[in-house]
Amino acid sequence: MTILHTCTIQKTRAAINRLHILFHSSLIILLFYYRLSHLAAGAVAVLPWALITTAELIFSFIWILTQPFRWLPVVRTVFPQNLNNNLLPGLDVFICTADPIKEPVVEVMNTVISALSLEYPPDKLAVYISDDGGSPLTRYAVKEAFGFAEIWVPFCRKYLIKTRCPEAFFSPLADEERMVLGDEFNEDQLSTKCAYEEFKNNIKNKACKLKQLITHDRPSHVEFFFLLCKVIHENKGGNEENINEQSKLPLLVYVSRERRPSSPHRFKAGALNALLRVSGIMSNGPYVLVLDCDMYCNDATSARQAMCFHLDENMSSSLAFVQYPQIFHNVGKNDIYDGQARSAYKTKWQGMDGLRGPLFTGTGYYVKRKALYGYPNREDIFLREAERNFGWSSELITSLKGENQKKSYTETLQESKRLTSCIFEEGTQWGNEVGYSYYCLLESTFTGYLLHCKGWKSVYLYPNRPCFLGCAPIDMKDALVQQMKWSSGLLQVGVSKFSPLTYGISRMSTLQSMCYGYFTLVTLNAIALVIYGTVPQLCFLGGVPVYPNISSPWFAVFACIYSSALIQHLYEVKSSGGSIKTWWNEQRMWVIRLVTGCLFGVVDFVMNYLGLSKAKFRLTNKAMDKEKVERYEKGKFNLDGAEVFMVPMTLLVVVNMVSLVGGFGRMVLSWDGGLSLMEMFGQVIVCCVGLIISYPVLEGILLSKK
Repeated sequence: MTILHTCTIQKTRAAINRLHILFHSSLIILLFYYRLSHLAAGAVAVLPWALITTAELIFSFIWILTQPFRWLPVVRTVFPQNLNNNLLPGLDVFICTADPIKEPVVEVMNTVISALSLEYPPDKLAVYISDDGGSPLTRYAVKEAFGFAEIWVPFCRKYLIKTRCPEAFFSPLADEERMVLGDEFNEDQLSTKCAYEEFKNNIKNKACKLKQLITHDRPSHVEFFFLLCKVIHENKGGNEENINEQSKLPLLVYVSRERRPSSPHRFKAGALNALLRVSGIMSNGPYVLVLDCDMYCNDATSARQAMCFHLDENMSSSLAFVQYPQIFHNVGKNDIYDGQARSAYKTKWQGMDGLRGPLFTGTGYYVKRKALYGYPNREDIFLREAERNFGWSSELITSLKGENQKKSYTETLQESKRLTSCIFEEGTQWGNEVGYSYYCLLESTFTGYLLHCKGWKSVYLYPNRPCFLGCAPIDMKDALVQQMKWSSGLLQVGVSKFSPLTYGISRMSTLQSMCYGYFTLVTLNAIALVIYGTVPQLCFLGGVPVYPNISSPWFAVFACIYSSALIQHLYEVKSSGGSIKTWWNEQRMWVIRLVTGCLFGVVDFVMNYLGLSKAKFRLTNKAMDKEKVERYEKGKFNLDGAEVFMVPMTLLVVVNMVSLVGGFGRMVLSWDGGLSLMEMFGQVIVCCVGLIISYPVLEGILLSKK
């Protein structure tokens, strides 16, 4: 039997994790015994004690939800060389963009070109780009991108280029790859680079000529705004015998949905569902790769690697998707904002993979199309009432049944316009039972959660060479806007009827539902941290102890809990290839994110829940600013535009400074009957740690004032 992949349990790591769980759990039990027994005895200040105990309960609850990630971590290896090329299924690539300003067009087109360059049979590959901005610049750029791809793709195939994103290939990132090739390559490279520069200049010149880049209300001007769905290229027609095998290109389709202010937009989930329908009547690939517009293909073999799982007969029947990590090419060596999200992609996702698989990350995943339409081994359940579930399109329903259909170009184009209209989904189950869910703005994460609830599985693959590379936020504002969006959306799920701890736990394993519970409720740590960042400090200022005397055995319990958490985190960082600096940056950003982005996420959720505001889709700015890049590379925090986010953090810094100075002053001046440093040592440590962590924020505030 041909081996396509292997799965290795990290036994040493799992054993260490389980021992730590036992040790840390024992300490937590002792902590709450101390808190509750002293509170019951009435020998403490009730309000501060109760607040601190509440914060510790929240921290402990979230910590418990974190432990399934550490229970059974696994690592997977694939053998794509064992695949039979003739058996490779059709594959559709979905790329979504919405704003040519925040998502620079040239960067988006690099993603498109890299997808066209995937090492996959071109007649089985199709690339779809959704333009939710309805931008004439994006539409023009797609045509230009395909023109350049006619040069670029054969060039990559001829020289077996690994880096198939042109911007990355012509940058210092690919210096080593370019140096090992010969003279003929140098000549071809020069001409290809000239073509690429011309491609970029054409887009730049077009942008200068356009007065309007985005159209939110698209009137019935078919040639520009109304239901645009143009097939830029299709190699299925014509005389293919005259086309050099090296020059064949995949199908490329540009789609811009109809958009009306009076109709719900549904944001990215709506765009993906529209692409599912359009691709269904065009290429109808059984598998779909979804990419963020800035997440280019860095390894052309990623599709073949994913198929090592999807084509495995032992797991394919219940496998919904293969998830790759998000890795970013612009993360500096200091990674001051923890942009690489090491704890997620090198710890949590591997841990979930040992259960029933990781969640949808939003990009870089290969999903089975039928998984979005039904249950494992019952994918056709919604076809029993096809029109009610999928809409009144005979062409779409025919494609869902896997039947061949022969339609002319004009007929397919007209039907595509109908499938992307505002009214098509009315009275259907799109966004509810089929396709991407509209319940939450985090469409991929929530849809992946529902897939697991239906019984589907997923796998996680972290290859040595990153298969996809994207662009991480390099200033505090963009990082915190993103964090607020995630926090608000996930908390919405966590307290809803779909809560993983109620709805999920009855449909999936307890450990997996706890993992999802962590993601949806971790934002509550923001409330706990605000309490911990104010109450002990104010009590120190007022001379009220909330921790044991340093000479008491109970003080060792608190010290051990704090040390245990720090050491466990350090072990995870070091075992995943990180450094002490990585550990410190993650500690620091954990606090900053909670007190800023997560706290605002809680506020945003509450306001949405009370009807005081409406949920908004906040697009992350992908445009790079030279000054921001320079400051980021120097390891300096950039707080420009993030002043509002920094208000809670600034207030906590002030509270810590005033409390520390005032508390010491109180001890010095109150010799008679005053509390000693031994009694208040725990609160002194909390104040000092808070100020140390806050130092880069203070530095950033001072720099932003200059």
